[in-house]
Formats: sequence, structure tokens, C-alpha cells
Amino acid sequence: MRKYIIPAVAITAFLATGSVSLASTDLGLATAKLDAEKWFAMAAALVLGISVALGTIAQSLAARAGLEGTARNPNAASKLFTPLILSLALIESLVISAALVAFTIVGRIGK
Repeated sequence: MRKYIIPAVAITAFLATGSVSLASTDLGLATAKLDAEKWFAMAAALVLGISVALGTIAQSLAARAGLEGTARNPNAASKLFTPLILSLALIESLVISAALVAFTIVGRIGK
């Protein structure tokens, strides 16, 4: 459990820093459009940040399981390789789709 505390604190600090910087960029133009653009930017940052963090954790756990299986039975390495690569590709596709959602959100800024 302790090994997850440092990454969780780092992610929380990163997200808090982004929200503080967005809050401090007020130019005195308190219009609804600028407020909406800030929220769209915040939503895009959260989508990318959370998806990348969770995708990285999922990929590291999958790689760890594959390497442990190979270490326990080296003869099964060829049978473990294809499902491992397939699972890593599927996890990465989820992160890429989250990036597409974030780019769609960013595309709404300024319109």
C-alpha cells in the first residue's frame, strides 16, 4: 500500500498545480465565454492526466504479471508474449481514445 502513496501524492500535486495556474490567469474579463473556456481547458487536462496515469498503472501491472509468469516458467514465454502485447495495445488504445476526447474538448475552446 505504501508504494502507491508517492504516485498518488505526485498526481494530486500535479492536478492541484494546474488548477491554481488556471485560477491565477484571470485577466479581468469575467465573461461567461472565458469561464467556459477555462472549464473546457480544465476538463481536457483532467481527461488526459487521469487517463495517462491510470493507463500507465495498468500497463505496468500487465508487464509485471507477464514478467512474473515468464520467470516462473521460461518455457511459456512464447505463449505469454502475444496476449501480453495484445493487452498492452488495448490499454494504450484506451489512452489514445481519451486523448481524442481531450482534443475534442480543446476544439470547443474559442468557438
